[in-house]
Amino acid sequence: MLVLNRKQVESLLDVGVLIAALKPAMMDLSAGRVSMPARVAAQVEGKGLLGAMPAYLPASRTLSCKLVNVFHGNAVFGLPTHQAVVMLFDADTGSAKATLDGASITALRTAAGSALATRLLARPESRAALIVGTGVQARSHALAIRHVMQVNEFRVAGRDPKHTEAFAAELAKEPGTLVKTYGIEPEAFRGADVVCACTHAEEPVVKGAWLAPGMHVNSVGLHPQGREVDMDALKHARVVVEFRAAATAPFPSGANELRDMAPHAEIGEILSGHASGRESAQQITLFKSVGVAVQDAVAAQLVYDAARRQGVGLEIAF
Repeated sequence: MLVLNRKQVESLLDVGVLIAALKPAMMDLSAGRVSMPARVAAQVEGKGLLGAMPAYLPASRTLSCKLVNVFHGNAVFGLPTHQAVVMLFDADTGSAKATLDGASITALRTAAGSALATRLLARPESRAALIVGTGVQARSHALAIRHVMQVNEFRVAGRDPKHTEAFAAELAKEPGTLVKTYGIEPEAFRGADVVCACTHAEEPVVKGAWLAPGMHVNSVGLHPQGREVDMDALKHARVVVEFRAAATAPFPSGANELRDMAPHAEIGEILSGHASGRESAQQITLFKSVGVAVQDAVAAQLVYDAARRQGVGLEIAF
């Protein structure tokens, strides 16, 4: 069995290739051509959870399972709040083929999913991107969004000025990119074309009153009791998801925002032409992501194939 750590996964996973690879996988998911049961989780005495996310993709014969835990109290101790491993198995025998760091895969596949949604739903002339949040997902989204739009201006909105300025300084290293910083406030949204909300907010950080005609919003934050996007934003936007059954399920599978509402479409339905995307330059579009196991499987397979080609990783025997 091949073992790959975080640094190896990040070096082997090309975000542009991942965005392209997600397209057929999301179409297969919407068409019912993959096996992906609902995410399940064991709750740990109010401290966190351990979730399991298996999937099988017949087109690539990828059989995988991600084990992910979420312990938000870890931030106090300087530890990651999200930790995970992804395992790949032989589709003929069930034998374990690889174990990969799952935190890096989660960050990159989530951002790649948002980038794919942005390519489909944002206005082609979009140039200003607002990142709400300053953590791991905020950084991966800033990386991925550059693959699908020409970003002339980055805006960073965060609660902690020190973290906000530090993240902005990282983005400013990219030549020719203007970077501005804000708190969580209406001013951050004024003039933004694409918004990427990447927080663990209990109270909404994306509000309908702050959205302007033509905006596209990606929201990837999940909170057991809260919501990242307010109801007013959902009412004014065309809402798209990865997979209805996952997005509208109770936490930890789904998003609290989408309870008792019917999303307009799945990404795969728009890609295959079975549903419409943006229909006018004035329409507000919103992609609510909960993360699905198919995305982990696609990313893990890309990493595994690249590792085998390049001879990277540690081979162990059980």
